[in-house]
Amino acid sequence: MLNTPRSRRAMVTSPHHLASQAGLDVLKDGGNAVEAAVAVAATLAVVYPHMTGIGGDGFWLIAEPGRDPVAVDGCGAAAAAADREFYRRHGHVAIPWRGPHAANTVAGTISGWATALDLARGWGRPLPLGRVLRDPIHHAEAGMVVTLSQAELTAAKLAELRDVSGFAATFLDDGAAPRAGSILRQPALAQTLRRLADDGLDSFYRGDLARSIAADLAAAGSPLTAADLAAHQAGMRRPLSVGLRGSRLYNFPPPTQGLASLIILALFDRLGVDEAEGFAHIHGLVEATKQAFLVRDAEIGDPAHMKTDPESFLSPAALDALAARIDRRVALPWPAPAAGGDTVWLGVVDGEGRAVSLIQSVYFEFGSGVVLPGTGITWQNRGSSFRLAEAGPNVLRPGAKPFHTLNPAFARFADGRTMVYGTMGGEGQPQTQAAVFSRYALFGQELQAAISAPRWLLGRTWGEDSVTLKLESRFAPALVDELRAAGHAVEMLGSYTSTMGHAGAIVRRADGVLEGATDPRSDGAVAAW
Repeated sequence: MLNTPRSRRAMVTSPHHLASQAGLDVLKDGGNAVEAAVAVAATLAVVYPHMTGIGGDGFWLIAEPGRDPVAVDGCGAAAAAADREFYRRHGHVAIPWRGPHAANTVAGTISGWATALDLARGWGRPLPLGRVLRDPIHHAEAGMVVTLSQAELTAAKLAELRDVSGFAATFLDDGAAPRAGSILRQPALAQTLRRLADDGLDSFYRGDLARSIAADLAAAGSPLTAADLAAHQAGMRRPLSVGLRGSRLYNFPPPTQGLASLIILALFDRLGVDEAEGFAHIHGLVEATKQAFLVRDAEIGDPAHMKTDPESFLSPAALDALAARIDRRVALPWPAPAAGGDTVWLGVVDGEGRAVSLIQSVYFEFGSGVVLPGTGITWQNRGSSFRLAEAGPNVLRPGAKPFHTLNPAFARFADGRTMVYGTMGGEGQPQTQAAVFSRYALFGQELQAAISAPRWLLGRTWGEDSVTLKLESRFAPALVDELRAAGHAVEMLGSYTSTMGHAGAIVRRADGVLEGATDPRSDGAVAAW
């Protein structure tokens, strides 16, 4: 979608049309990019509950024209009581994916909203928080239409979710998965959003609302306490960055896999591929992904416990050495450990050119599955990614931050363009970012075409164990044969499958014209004004 010149040009993209509309309406009412992003994120927490929620974590990149982006870290830490002994005492040899023992980290999303809104206060008179949260409150209270993806995922995961505390009462229809097109009302969540608007976002962590949250977590059996909530603070971080031909890319530092996203594109840039969609393009990005994931899996975790500065992997010498390991014709034997997850990415550019790239998640679909009855909050299971081991970058420790697949992306081009882009999809996030960016920025494809084109995924996502190279069926059969001949373990999927993520992007040209795209694999929309 192209937004033609006018006095103030603004654009929103997200994986659900109601969320995009909510953000655009905030912009129309005089709000800025951050306020619109909060409106979109809060609406997604209501209308896309299988993908995100206010009981999860979030990461922001916020950029003003002419300035490097800043990063907001809305990631919660492990509970003080969440240690190896806690899990051994409860008979676990690994942290479970579902249930109250998976709900072991503080939800940082709301603190990220608060920090981002504080940052934007210098941009002009802020909108009342009640206005920013108006639409999500309405959708939670009046009801929203269940999407096909929510209905299908609820049915697919019913066996592992139906008996988790609070889940059936909130998301099931007489014990069964809801039908697509049915109406879901979430009155407790509506009341929580209204309390946040009235009492302030800090009330999620300190005060009466926080005490209610902590009481419900304790009743469910989670190790989280009111003290854990009160100890939480969002933080400001410096993004990681790397230069490519004609552009500079920015992404989020650990504990996210943003480093892997930057390494993939930096390695591919060094391969000098000059033609899109052929073997050299797909094979080159897949092999760059393997090198990046080997670094990621060995190094990335809580930054307080990492042994190596992540920026060192982005030095020209380090990237040259990794690129030299890529065989341009033969696939590196795989597998390596894989990580799943479900997420939403959204992008906003306001009329002043200020840009937001925001990613928010409860990890697996519906997170831990625990829904707090007093507040309607679905709690994340991000802490299930911790390892119950003696040492390593992602070992469970009280107060540690878990490894995140989440990573919001931003690019600035030499010709004055800026770009926010991202996707959900767990292990596929950096791969989809690489596909979209390479197609648009390196090979000159139109933005929507770059997102709609067939994609691939090495490894797994959506909680399924698999280490194959998955391809959408729209790839040319000759290319598929060539990839197999090179040693890739190819698995063919449908033509437009959500396994490949729900991507989106907005580009702002130097003349102020905006171009936006959303993923046909999602329920999303680009909204412009």
